[in-house]
Amino acid sequence: MPSFTAPDGTRLAYRTTGAGDPLICVPGGAMRDSAYLGDLGGLGAHRQLVFLDLRGTGASQVPADPATYRCDRQVGDIEALRVHLGLDAVDLLAHSAGSNLALLYAATHPARVRRLALVTPTLWAVGIEVTPEQRREAALLRSGEPWFDEAWPGFEARLRGEEAEGPYQAFFHGRWDAAAQAHEAAGAEQVNKEAALRYGSEGAFDPPATRAALAGLDAEVLVLCGELDGGPRPCVARELGDVLPQAQFDVQAGAGHFPWLDDAGAFRRPLAAFLDPAVHSVRTPVGRLAYAASGHEGAPPVVLVHGRGADRRDWTELATELAATHRVFALDLTGHGLSDWPGTYSFAGFRDDLRAFIEALDLAGATVIGHSMGGAAAWLLAQQKPELVGRLVIEEAPAMVPLDPPRGPAERPEGELGFDWPVVPDTNRDLNDPDPAWSAGYEHISVPALVIAGGPTSHVPQDQIAAMAARMPDAQLVTIDAGHLVHETCPAHFLAALREFGL
Repeated sequence: MPSFTAPDGTRLAYRTTGAGDPLICVPGGAMRDSAYLGDLGGLGAHRQLVFLDLRGTGASQVPADPATYRCDRQVGDIEALRVHLGLDAVDLLAHSAGSNLALLYAATHPARVRRLALVTPTLWAVGIEVTPEQRREAALLRSGEPWFDEAWPGFEARLRGEEAEGPYQAFFHGRWDAAAQAHEAAGAEQVNKEAALRYGSEGAFDPPATRAALAGLDAEVLVLCGELDGGPRPCVARELGDVLPQAQFDVQAGAGHFPWLDDAGAFRRPLAAFLDPAVHSVRTPVGRLAYAASGHEGAPPVVLVHGRGADRRDWTELATELAATHRVFALDLTGHGLSDWPGTYSFAGFRDDLRAFIEALDLAGATVIGHSMGGAAAWLLAQQKPELVGRLVIEEAPAMVPLDPPRGPAERPEGELGFDWPVVPDTNRDLNDPDPAWSAGYEHISVPALVIAGGPTSHVPQDQIAAMAARMPDAQLVTIDAGHLVHETCPAHFLAALREFGL
């Protein structure tokens, strides 16, 4: 393993995985070997993960002076790693007790922190404590679990500071499955117990001073909590907003203290969006929606809505062209890309995604361009809330009349997908049996509309697209013989049609 020298001469080890800009990962425990973090649910697909073994843990050297296990005494180790990696500023991710070290580092070196992600953080460094009652409240959320009765006495014993038996560790996990049990079984050998006792010992924390120092932190901050975690409960973690007003908060549904084990994708997506400077997130009533933005702020807005199974990147070439004269927003609908994946979907739901996005970002009157499923979401929104849409462009969008013959069951392809597979059967159900009010209300789509059809090689019935356009009061139909993916197959012709429409 690669290593570097701490200011006191202790050799500290780290491991790396993934590719891209480095993300320094600080383990919790306290003082647990970073091996327990695994690959953080596959986050290495988005960044190079640099897992630090804190002094005296994992492959790092035991220090000559045990007093240096104290949390504040390890701030220099993080700074030494930054210098070793040759980074002017760092992105930090810290889990649990490691969040205290990350906060102290940010307070000491605020100009060196670009982004700070705190995962199920303990917040002793800023004086936010978790009470036994709060831990009980979280544990009682699990009363319906088959292991609850066996685990509860051990949990209570631990709260009293006593040794415990039974599967009380189940309360730390959203799922008490084989992976969680293996994770807990490895824990005893991964923690340096002497170091853990000294980590938060007297003198480690000065909350008023740390809070004052963090007032000068200009970094972006994300706090990710587990819905079922008791250390801390999400409501307690939100108190960090009083210290860091810029902090964003996400709660992973069904997760405990180790959320990457409970649902790797649900853990990875908000972090990947947060850590990518080209991606933004907006929290709406339908969930967190990820998006890319380009062009000059204040320029006329354009919202791009992808089709089924795609995401914001589907529009990269077009967004670049339009950004010369517009502020362009390309979003990931729910169940796609880096937005939330709630698990159930519908065309009405995607319409509501688009509505929530436009309202949250105050984009009423924007030109909305949608492809296929995204095009249907766009025209359904224009039908329901015409004041939100200034102009409408729909490319190869279904007319939402019953398919004949109907689509049968779909088989999920093997491997990891960039979207949530239930999107397919759920939207097929809508295509087979759509709400008849949708097609009956084409006349209510009163905004100026450009309807782009892909010609005879498209699988979407062209006569239905033409009939839909004919019934819209202010629509023009353009056919570009490119098949279903017009903007991808013939981007120059697609852009020319937009220019002719006035964009």
